[in-house]
Amino acid sequence: MMGKRLVAIELKSLPPGMHADGAGLYLNVQESGSRSWILRTVVRGKRTDIGIGGLATTSLAKARETAASLREKARNGEDILEARRIEKRVIPTFKEAALNYHAQVSETFDSEQHGQNWLRSLELYVFPAFGSKMVDMIDTADVLRAIGPIWNEIPDTARRTLRRVKAIFDYCQVSGYRNIMVGSLAVPLPNPCDIKTALPNNHNGESHHAALPYQELPKFIADLRNLTASWSVKLGFEFLVLTAARTGEVLHANWSEIDLEAKTWTIPAQRMKMGIAHQVPLADRCVELLGLAKQFNEGEILFPSSKPNTPLSNTCFLMALRRMGHPGITAHGFRATFKTWSEEKTNFDSLVIEASMAHQVKGIERHYLRTTFFEQRVKLMAAWATFASTLPSDEAASNKRRTILNRVG
Repeated sequence: MMGKRLVAIELKSLPPGMHADGAGLYLNVQESGSRSWILRTVVRGKRTDIGIGGLATTSLAKARETAASLREKARNGEDILEARRIEKRVIPTFKEAALNYHAQVSETFDSEQHGQNWLRSLELYVFPAFGSKMVDMIDTADVLRAIGPIWNEIPDTARRTLRRVKAIFDYCQVSGYRNIMVGSLAVPLPNPCDIKTALPNNHNGESHHAALPYQELPKFIADLRNLTASWSVKLGFEFLVLTAARTGEVLHANWSEIDLEAKTWTIPAQRMKMGIAHQVPLADRCVELLGLAKQFNEGEILFPSSKPNTPLSNTCFLMALRRMGHPGITAHGFRATFKTWSEEKTNFDSLVIEASMAHQVKGIERHYLRTTFFEQRVKLMAAWATFASTLPSDEAASNKRRTILNRVG
């Protein structure tokens, strides 16, 4: 038979101690005056006290309702302690989890540069896609949205980035951030990085990026300028081609990196694949492109999306290529177009060409190089811009182009 139960109007005047309401529910009054509800019940054969809220936020009626629900679940064999722990846990966003994991494992990296590269790939390709989402709300569609656009364009980077994302989710699962209750069991959600069946085969990243033959480039540039697309995509894409830069370097370029007087673009180390700042000489046409961009945009980013101060998506140039009838090539492939043209149509040393592409020189030569060949690169990039911007049908311009090519190198 149930004894005397608590009365709501008397709760704030009860003295320190445990005051029973019946069926295992108590109001615990501390000497300090704080008052909280406690349920005493048996969970999987073990007597347990469970806190169910303070009097200030949980009324007597609500405490009775919660206690009854918990007792029912406990009688049915559910682990209500684990369920409540899951309910009360603080779930991090993916970016928060990634930074925590990186801080823990960075000491195991071969070098500080390795640690920087590890995090940079997430900053460029993953955080913009789902960095702000709670880790228990992320699924395979989110991961595919981040990795899919770069899978063919920069396959080596895409695979490394996917491995890093998978490791972060493994860390989240071990930490209990992706557990859900299924009946009486705490079940971890699967790692959402199993997306390879939805991605095209890129031969483990060993194949070259599909590239446009350099002979077709002048017509491509003309078609790009006439494409029905946003000014940001068209100007940004042409800028990418004429600077032989990587997609991520262009998408995140901002005005603080541009020196119009010196005609240079200095890409900071944190956005470079090799982790070394790279100074790009800007041909006259590149300066024109920046002037046009400035007319349309007063924000910090050179080529923003429709949202002010937000970069274009990783897929914007790929979509432009498809609309132009070039679904088989990639934006990154224009670096190969530049390299082939430079080697076949100019007399510049291969070291100058490699420096223009911010490639690390291999072999013994790298230990003796103390120059970036900047003056030679100014000439090479000017010749490249002239070539790319001159249609073969323009006879006068073609003569000018031939003259320039005969002089360079």
